[in-house]
Amino acid sequence: MSATQRMTIEWETLNKQALALLHAGKYDRGVVVAKKALEVAEKNEGADHPSVATSLNNLAELYRAQGQYAQAEPLSKRALAIDERALGKDHPHVANDLNNLAELYRTQGQYTQAEPLYKRALAIREKALGPDHPDVATSLNNLALLYAAQGQHAQAEPLSKRALAIYEKALGPDHPLVATSLNNLASLYQDQGQNAQSEPLYKRALAILERAHGPDHPLVATTLNNLAESYRAHGQYAQAEPLSKRALAIRERVLGPDHPDVAQSLNNVAGLYETQGQYAQAEPLYRRALAIRERALGPEHPDVATSLNSLAALYFTQGQYTQAVPLSKRALAIDEKALGKHHPRVATDLNNLGALYETQGQYAQAEPLYKRALAIREKALGPHHPSVATSLNNLAELYRAQGQYAQAEPLSKRALAIDEGALGKDHPHVANDLNNLASLYQEQGQYAQAEPLYERARAIWEEALGPDHPLVATTLNNLAESYRAQGQYAQAEPLSKRALAIREKALGPDHPDVATSLNNLALLYKTQGQYTKSEPLYSRALAILEKALGKGHPDVATSLNNLAGLYKAQVEYESAEPLYKRSLTISEKALGPNHPDVAATLENMADLYGKMDRAKEAQPLEERAKRIRAIDVASHRLPRRLDALTASLWLTDILVTLCLDGRAPTDAEIAVAAQTVARSFANGEVDSPAVAMSCLGCDLFEYKAAIPVHTSPLFHVQRAYIALQQLLVEKHRIKLFRLPSRDSAWSDDELA
Repeated sequence: MSATQRMTIEWETLNKQALALLHAGKYDRGVVVAKKALEVAEKNEGADHPSVATSLNNLAELYRAQGQYAQAEPLSKRALAIDERALGKDHPHVANDLNNLAELYRTQGQYTQAEPLYKRALAIREKALGPDHPDVATSLNNLALLYAAQGQHAQAEPLSKRALAIYEKALGPDHPLVATSLNNLASLYQDQGQNAQSEPLYKRALAILERAHGPDHPLVATTLNNLAESYRAHGQYAQAEPLSKRALAIRERVLGPDHPDVAQSLNNVAGLYETQGQYAQAEPLYRRALAIRERALGPEHPDVATSLNSLAALYFTQGQYTQAVPLSKRALAIDEKALGKHHPRVATDLNNLGALYETQGQYAQAEPLYKRALAIREKALGPHHPSVATSLNNLAELYRAQGQYAQAEPLSKRALAIDEGALGKDHPHVANDLNNLASLYQEQGQYAQAEPLYERARAIWEEALGPDHPLVATTLNNLAESYRAQGQYAQAEPLSKRALAIREKALGPDHPDVATSLNNLALLYKTQGQYTKSEPLYSRALAILEKALGKGHPDVATSLNNLAGLYKAQVEYESAEPLYKRSLTISEKALGPNHPDVAATLENMADLYGKMDRAKEAQPLEERAKRIRAIDVASHRLPRRLDALTASLWLTDILVTLCLDGRAPTDAEIAVAAQTVARSFANGEVDSPAVAMSCLGCDLFEYKAAIPVHTSPLFHVQRAYIALQQLLVEKHRIKLFRLPSRDSAWSDDELA
């Protein structure tokens, strides 16, 4: 055997080892072997031989798997150049090189660079191999995945279908590549909310792979994960869980407990637990997935960022914001470094971090993050992509939380139009948009506009997901609240009860969303003075939240406030006081001392002490609440709760506070303060803006007696009075159960 033959055998052996290490997730060792193979090829064949291009491609793929895109790209480009010179620009090997380089760009979200490469690879294969060759189907699948990533489902679907037809004709209906094509087409349908079409495709793919490879093959695990996600999206958690667990077991057994694919399965099982409110089961799985990815991929891989986001989302749900924020920030930093600051995944990170700030009332920090995420998505994905709609919804929700309805409404409407155009008018995402827009109208007391949107959202979800899906309960809950706010209690009660029943059945009796339904039904009874029906519901809601979220969660503080308010309404002041105190402690610790929820609890306690003839204890609480409210107006951050009967007095007090602090309120602050009063007529206690105008007139008279006419506070209160006169539409402030607008951290498998 000649030396050249020995080196050729050595090169082939090294290449096989490198690919085996790649599939085993042992990337560091794989890189060492691939570099050795490249060295052997260059020494044996010269720098411009096709075997060198093969080794370059293998090494590039190992770097790509680790997220080291800057190292991978020049290798892929060099491989392409070698094959073009050695074999000609229309050789099938060149098509392979083009496909690899395009995949590298697609992974980084550089879709405009990837598309012409995929198209050229397809053209080469069609010309060289014929239109019905399996490699042509591979190119069709890859191009379809590129379009799907950009939300261009109409372009993707015919490509996926043609690829499937080619594989079936060329290889037979039971070939594993047919299963790959079925998986991709099913995922395309699932993205469009067409789960009835996706499920049978996933099942057929699973059956093919089990017959071809046996029940314990990694590809079987991938399809199990995809089918489980289909069930999870339907709220069929009992069907999803065993599939996800089986996929995890297969990967652990076949690939080893530290393989990156095991981390993906751990993330999926954890996400399933989180959806069902089983947070204690989810956290160790998320943490193990993170540890695996950090070891296998390095601490700065985008998949590490995915795990960080998932864990941060879990802490977010539980109100553990101090744990969540640094994880979200680290995920953002990783993705910016690995993918560039304009990648769509960076937009997801920005949205997640923005949601954390928004929930804590830090609106000024949240807004630029949401805006930057929107700009990234519009540029990278185009102005009509569903992810753009998600960003618009997030920004609209931020404005809604601040009472800036004029800014929020056009964003919500644009989001709805995008999703209807991209996904069809009956897609579940459209129902989400309808629900959000309806909530916006409802908060402004525009019930006639809100109710048909709620009804349409409910019809979409019932048709797409079934009548017992938790999202159906969301719309029932919101519609019931609309009826309650209008005093239509007979219409509200059956809707609230059905929402509660759906959530108990779908999520279990101890899920936080069940507590939300219990709170809403309790409020309905309280509003009607049916205190004996209300109390056990409030108490059960509190117990659920304490168990599921922990005793320091902000939602526990809200529940304590609700129960305390019920006791106060029944003149059981001694029972109410410790609940208010505990609520205040929780809110201060979880949200900070200047959060609007803290002010609300202070006002509630002050009112309680007033009723108990403890005015000296009430006064410092009132003064502190006014200072917090003044901060809210100064930062354009509106309170989430406001007692309608004291709204106008609150307005004058905070404006005087601003003036006495040494500066005059701006026109924007005057307008915000006036809007706050105009939208504070909750629970039917105040009938129209005219009542508040009368109260405000009395306040002006009182301040005129206390303050010289020439001083600035009175002047600015008069400015607010004029601004309030210009608000002709009564605005109501109500508590709604809104859909989360934060991007999902669920990890889904794709077969390419």
